Amino acid sequence: MRPRTLTLPKSLLEVAGRPFVAWQLEALARSGFSRVLLCIGHLGEQIRALVADGAAFGLVAEYSEDGPTLLGTAGALRRALPLLEPTFLVTYGDSYLPFDYSAPLRDLDAHPEALGTMSVFENRGQWDSSNTRVQGELVLSYEKGATSPDVAFIDYGAIALRREVVAGLPEGRVIGLDGVQAELARQGRLRALVAHERFFEIGSEAGLVELAKKLGTP
Repeated sequence: MRPRTLTLPKSLLEVAGRPFVAWQLEALARSGFSRVLLCIGHLGEQIRALVADGAAFGLVAEYSEDGPTLLGTAGALRRALPLLEPTFLVTYGDSYLPFDYSAPLRDLDAHPEALGTMSVFENRGQWDSSNTRVQGELVLSYEKGATSPDVAFIDYGAIALRREVVAGLPEGRVIGLDGVQAELARQGRLRALVAHERFFEIGSEAGLVELAKKLGTP
C-alpha cells in the first residue's frame, strides 16, 4: 500500500469514509468484547492518537509497542505478555471479518485440552493461497505456500490462544505467528472453527475497494 503507508499506518487507511481501525474496533465491540490490546509498531503513535482510550468505540484500549525493532506478530505478543488474559483473541490489523469474533474464544474455553482455536475458511485458493489442512475439528497442518490439493482452507484471521503459548516463546526475538500455529497443529492441539463468509483485507487497492463495497459505500 505504498506510498501511503510511508506516512500513515495501514490500519488508518480510509475505508467507506472512516479509518479502517474504526470499523474493526466496532466489530469487536458488537461481538461482546470490552477490552482490546493494540500491539503497535510503525507509526503507532498515530493509532494511539485516534483510538485513545477506546471509549469512542465502546471499548477500553491498551497498547503495547514493539520498540525500535518490529518483532513479528508472535514476538509482539510475547512483549505484551503482562497485559494478556489467560485466554485471548488475536486478529490482524489489516483484516475485516464478517463473523462473531468471540466464537473462537468460546470454542477454546469449551475444550481445555486445546491450546488454540483458529478460525478457518474453505478458500480453495480463491481469495488468497490456501495454507491450512483441516480434518474434523482440528487443524492438521498450517503451511504458507502449500501446494497440495487437500490444503483447502485458509487462516481466516482470528485465533484464540492460551497465555501459556505466548509465555513459552523467547523474549525479544522476531517471531511470526505462523510458526506458532504450525507447531500447535503438529502437536494436535489447535482446533479449527470454520467461518462461512469470506474475509476482507486492506493489503491491496483491490481489497480496499471490495471492503468499501461490503460496508456499503456507494
